[in-house]
Amino acid sequence: MKIAIMGAMPEEVEPIVSQLDNLKKTVYAANTYYEGSYKGQEVVVAYSKIGKVFATLTATILIEKFNCDTLLFSGVAGAISDDLKIGDLIIADGLCQHDLDITAFGHPYGFVPEGEVCIPTDVSLRNIAKEVASNKGLTLKEGVIATGDQFVANAERKDWIGDTFKAAALEMEGASVAVVCSALDIPFFILRAISDSADMDASFNFDEFLESSAKISANFILSMVAAIQAE
Repeated sequence: MKIAIMGAMPEEVEPIVSQLDNLKKTVYAANTYYEGSYKGQEVVVAYSKIGKVFATLTATILIEKFNCDTLLFSGVAGAISDDLKIGDLIIADGLCQHDLDITAFGHPYGFVPEGEVCIPTDVSLRNIAKEVASNKGLTLKEGVIATGDQFVANAERKDWIGDTFKAAALEMEGASVAVVCSALDIPFFILRAISDSADMDASFNFDEFLESSAKISANFILSMVAAIQAE
């Protein structure tokens, strides 16, 4: 098994790359991929840059060029649910695209023909995450995570996304990774640490909590890698 680990920003993958043994860098398609191992498990790590297009490109390369057969995503998200607070961990049981809109043709928000509104994540990987959380004494939330090429910073839009997709959190990459992995039959897992409440001023919350929340998510992903290796 070779595990791909993705983030969207340098802050989301640096805590992971710093823990790897036998590190090798490969520059490809205007990005850097970090090959190495963690506790004997072979991994390839990359940050995609922000947004659905870059995330799609990076996920595809990790699978097709580097031959990864499992993908874990580590990063931060904005809370929609009032149950989520800054620093909380949430795993996606499904991913949807909140900015995908062809309702003019009679389709629901987030849907395109031959596609799905919500793509489910791998149950086995979610179960491993729950075991890791239990062993660490951590609370792990679970729910739908909505993706879009927008940094949502107002309450009205946040509430609409929550109501329309029954989403608990939102970010800018996860659903595109889900589309790639689903199409290529690759088990995948999306973990997010809450960095902001999605309806507060971005310059205040995001900058203040990005680094700490990203580290929380990255440390959890590394524990998952160790758990997968031990199986």
